[in-house]
Amino acid sequence: MRKYFLAPSIIAADFAHLAKELKTCESAGADWIHVDVMDGHFVPTITIGPLFVEALKRNTQLPLDVHLMIENPEAQVEAYAQVGATHITVHAEACRNVKQAVEQIQSLGCKAGVTLKPSTPLSKIKSALPIADLILVMSVNPGFSGQAFMPEMIERVKALRARLDVINPRAILEVDGGINSQTLQWMKAAGANAFVAGNAAFKHPRGAKVGVRELKKLLK
Repeated sequence: MRKYFLAPSIIAADFAHLAKELKTCESAGADWIHVDVMDGHFVPTITIGPLFVEALKRNTQLPLDVHLMIENPEAQVEAYAQVGATHITVHAEACRNVKQAVEQIQSLGCKAGVTLKPSTPLSKIKSALPIADLILVMSVNPGFSGQAFMPEMIERVKALRARLDVINPRAILEVDGGINSQTLQWMKAAGANAFVAGNAAFKHPRGAKVGVRELKKLLK
């Protein structure tokens, strides 16, 4: 039976009350905390770095699902592993050799993920598919919060699920971008089993606890 994971994206939280936001996620049933790292080069936005991840680690027991939207990620993965990342996902477009990047992350004791922009063909991650612990499908263009879900990525999830079921069935298939109560169900039906939610979790009209709980109920 397939396990499902909900990963609220901390980028959408109230940074002035992070410890409280993390405890809310825990009490509401979140499985992971998703952490978007952006460098202002690979994507236009600048967000956070290893010190922030270290602070998160001190304030939550949940696994930290770190998504590196940065250039030359191979030079940075060790820093994120040392401060407590559980999963580290890198972009194929930014890696010199995506398979070697996955092996490097795994050698540091972390689960290794790979992803790519919606416009990048799946062939870019072909070499990593048999060994990756996690494949992340971006259903928006990386770099900005609050974008509209790209429905054409449903077919990408279906294609990856079919491929992974043959060559790497243990791999988690994660989706990120525009995930809410409706799009989560579409992606779940397509074969995804981990879901990143930003605004749908933290900006819910009745608060983050309700937002996380409502999404989590859809994964029962």
